[in-house]
Amino acid sequence: MSLTRSAEATASRTADSRWLEVLARAGFIGYGIVHLLFAWLALQIAFGTSSDDGDQSGALRTLSAQPLGKFLVIAVAVGLLAMAIWQALEAAVGHRAERGKERVTERLASAGRTIVYLYFAWTAFKVFKDAGSNSADQQEALTGKLMTSSGGRWLVGLAGLVLAAIGVGLVIYGVVKRFEKHLKTGEMSPKTRKLARRLGIAGYVAKGVAYGIAGLLIIVAAVKYDPEKARGLDAALHTLREQSYGTFLLTLVALGIAAFGVFCFLQSRYRKV
Repeated sequence: MSLTRSAEATASRTADSRWLEVLARAGFIGYGIVHLLFAWLALQIAFGTSSDDGDQSGALRTLSAQPLGKFLVIAVAVGLLAMAIWQALEAAVGHRAERGKERVTERLASAGRTIVYLYFAWTAFKVFKDAGSNSADQQEALTGKLMTSSGGRWLVGLAGLVLAAIGVGLVIYGVVKRFEKHLKTGEMSPKTRKLARRLGIAGYVAKGVAYGIAGLLIIVAAVKYDPEKARGLDAALHTLREQSYGTFLLTLVALGIAAFGVFCFLQSRYRKV
């Protein structure tokens, strides 16, 4: 028991360190840039001019191609890694402001965010090292391999269900404005708080729609034994583009993702870290 308390105390001290806070706040800026580029790619898909994956890896490759792009990509990777460490510590020691079931829920949410930030940090590192090929192709190939294994289609279907559930959760998270509890709203002016609320709602709902569609496509891929449909966010955006009023709908999603990018900039200043 004392060993557990000692570990929690060490984690708590690390979580309170100034350097980790600075890196995590910088990470939000990088995360925001990635989402703005992601939104730009989504707009290109909406109007049929995209030449790269319509997901975060495509956004990172777009960033890498700019002047000083390699430096910016590795800076994003470092910031995202710091965000992952911060959330891992929150998952380990718990959110001190929470109690009971809410604290357990927040710890689980922090564990989920840790995985997300680690994944994007690793993706940024691969782009920096030129080791990341087309991510949609990679996902399609992995799905194809899983489907040939015993029980693989069930695993693919389960992954699709999880992703779809995450999408629904993001929409709810945004609509009920749960993100506000993590912001230092007391330090905001009324206009800034209103802006943060609108950006947060639009951003989480747009991301939720994209992830939800991606999850449904993966489920369809498992049911129909069609790995080509399991191409993640890129396939989700292209599928939305093909629907009636698809250009209009995808443009709305792109604007929502851009709103989330700007919301990340606000979080770099006002997020409770």
